[in-house]
Amino acid sequence: MRVLLVEDDHILGSSLKKALEKHAYGVDWLRDGESGLSAAEDSHFAAVILDINLPLLNGIDVLKGIRQKGNRVPVLLLTALDAVRQKVEGLDEGADDYMVKPFDLDELLARLRALIRRREGRMETVIRCGDVEVDPAAMVVRRDGTQVHTTAKEFHLLKLLMERSGRYVTKSDIEYALYDANSAVESNTTEVTIYNLRKKLGADLIKSIRGVGYMIER
Repeated sequence: MRVLLVEDDHILGSSLKKALEKHAYGVDWLRDGESGLSAAEDSHFAAVILDINLPLLNGIDVLKGIRQKGNRVPVLLLTALDAVRQKVEGLDEGADDYMVKPFDLDELLARLRALIRRREGRMETVIRCGDVEVDPAAMVVRRDGTQVHTTAKEFHLLKLLMERSGRYVTKSDIEYALYDANSAVESNTTEVTIYNLRKKLGADLIKSIRGVGYMIER
């Protein structure tokens, strides 16, 4: 699942990117408002984390630009402690939530998961398909109630397929969702990860059609 992060503070941006990648997100991190608006218009993201105080174009104007295009992507604003007026304006312009700096990373991740669940029309926190379940908050996979160890890549890919259960997901869609635009992805990474998941969770869990993609049935 791919997220757009627009934050000009290098320390905060770097910390957020690492935390998001650890929790199953591919992250495009941009450092100014103009680049952020362009990326939001040209690409499809599960959510946008948007600082208000940005160079070139402030976050409120980025948000306005996103909504004027009819883009309903969930937007989580990052605001300064005393920016009451900006928080109100951001919510009025279509922001879905906001957090005040400094904030707790775990709380931000929880709010982000809630925004994405609401957009998908899904209220439950644990994703289930048959006897397999994924708990995104705990980053745990279980089969028949027993925890199964997975690598980060395996967890991320399984979560994506289960979120889109009943639909085939192409290899290019998987790479787009799980890796940022600057990542070098080896040609057989997806196939190897699928192979390992089948060994751990059952050969019949993930269906595949050559040239079409991969699917977990509902």
